Amino acid sequence: MAEFRGEVSIVLGGAAGQGIQTVEEILTHALKRSGYHVYANKEYMSRIRGGINTTEIRVSSKPVRAFVKRIDILVPFKRGVLTWVKDRLSESTVVLGERENVEETFLDKVNLVEVPLTKMALETGSQLYLNTTAAGLILGLFHGDFKAVEEYIRKRFESKGENVVKKNIEAAKKGYELGVKLCEEGTIAVDVERDEKVKDDVLLTGTEAVGIGALAGGMNFLSFYPMSPSTGVSTFAAQKAEEFEIVVEQVEDEISAINMALGAWYAGARAMTSTSGGGFALMSEALSLAGMAENPVVIHLAQRPGPATGLPTRTMQGDLNLVLHTGHGDFPRIILAPGSLEEAFYLTAEAFNLADKYQVPVIIMTDQYFVDTYYNLPAPDAGKVKFERHIVEAKPGYRRYELTEDGIPPRAVPGYGEEVVIANGNEHDEWGDITEDAELTVKMQEKRAVKKLETIKRNAPLPKLIGKENAEYLVVSWGSTFHVVEEALEKLGNEKVAHLHFSWVYPLNPETKKFFESKKVIVVENNVTGQFADLLWKELGVKTDHRILKYDGRPFSVEEVLDALKGVVE
Repeated sequence: MAEFRGEVSIVLGGAAGQGIQTVEEILTHALKRSGYHVYANKEYMSRIRGGINTTEIRVSSKPVRAFVKRIDILVPFKRGVLTWVKDRLSESTVVLGERENVEETFLDKVNLVEVPLTKMALETGSQLYLNTTAAGLILGLFHGDFKAVEEYIRKRFESKGENVVKKNIEAAKKGYELGVKLCEEGTIAVDVERDEKVKDDVLLTGTEAVGIGALAGGMNFLSFYPMSPSTGVSTFAAQKAEEFEIVVEQVEDEISAINMALGAWYAGARAMTSTSGGGFALMSEALSLAGMAENPVVIHLAQRPGPATGLPTRTMQGDLNLVLHTGHGDFPRIILAPGSLEEAFYLTAEAFNLADKYQVPVIIMTDQYFVDTYYNLPAPDAGKVKFERHIVEAKPGYRRYELTEDGIPPRAVPGYGEEVVIANGNEHDEWGDITEDAELTVKMQEKRAVKKLETIKRNAPLPKLIGKENAEYLVVSWGSTFHVVEEALEKLGNEKVAHLHFSWVYPLNPETKKFFESKKVIVVENNVTGQFADLLWKELGVKTDHRILKYDGRPFSVEEVLDALKGVVE
């Protein structure tokens, strides 16, 4: 008998077009409704059909929010899946599926439990029902709430007609009954405690968390050109456009997208554009325009491996240097990188306040792993979001680019006040008129690049410390590596090690340096050079003792980080 207690890591594998995502959606919603904590993430090839895609679903009695390498139950929908995930298999892995989908070399290396998924689907009416049959099978192992499956299937397939809905429910029911039978016969035993409070949680993806946060922050205009993995945020906004009375424009390229957003801010809107690394590269000139004109803009950048097209459906934290240095001339920008879905909501909402207040580009950095991750969590509280406007009336004598002590000039919008409101990409005087005066140029350069930057630094929040202040080792994470480092350190269980997480990435508050005093610093990053470690040295003079790096287009697993830390911590 195969037994699983406390938590189960389930992986579904098959070709693009076989409905892996449908199984993932049905299972995560039904298992959460049944009172289980769930986490899911997918990896997929850059193709519409064929290849091999996989989805990991962790089902637990306690919150789980990170990717693990371990596979407890594998459901292969085609031959070749086991070869694809061979490094994640162990002798305790149970393969639920048909013998024809298991390569001969693995037959004596895993526990194969043959289930006739294709036959059951055909009995229902078509091989198309294989995915819903599999979803029912896995839910049956947990004795989950089948009504939740029925409700989700009805919602998911109602547009295809009542017959399709009934057939999918029938297929899921057959799978469910087989799953229950496997447990009753003692073939598989799953013992995961339920938590009734989970039923009140919401299931959010990283994409949705960013999108909802933008709406909470008052976003009323979004312009974009599709680019994986960022497009989901834009399509989410488009789906909500009518309900929230916002404008969403798909344009001809990323140059148009950012210039539209700049124009919207100038006119008084709160605008965002969403892109990936290659698209952000095209925005370079417009970013400099925002710097010179001191025009707010919010940009969501979902990272993928580069350079160039790179690995368009994979993940990496490789665009930090791009975001730090893009644009000609010196001007400040703010870089945020949420580490959790809760942070994605609140930080995205706050990004609009920051752009409004400091009149700078604010870039929210996620990545493919983050936007495609989802788990259950308490619903974010929109009541905690502060909606701030920093707009003044253009009264007689108004100077758009006034030389102020903190470097932040008063910003008005056209139509609010008697004076004309100028936005100028040339060097300008306080009123916004073009100038080539040497002394005034120096003052304007220092206002933007020095005074304003120092003001932002002073007000920047400090990173989050988990653990003891006097710890010997300090493990540093930023952005999407938060939860995987968090869980690895929980498993390490060493009080000599603390965790410092950065969601506010740049500019860094000078007070941040105090966290590193007398510490051995370990930085965990999903890139090849350690870009954030380099930033710590440049900004704070903090030397990194060890860099734990991964750059194969895949996210860190808890096991990888744990093993790497064991090799460093004495």
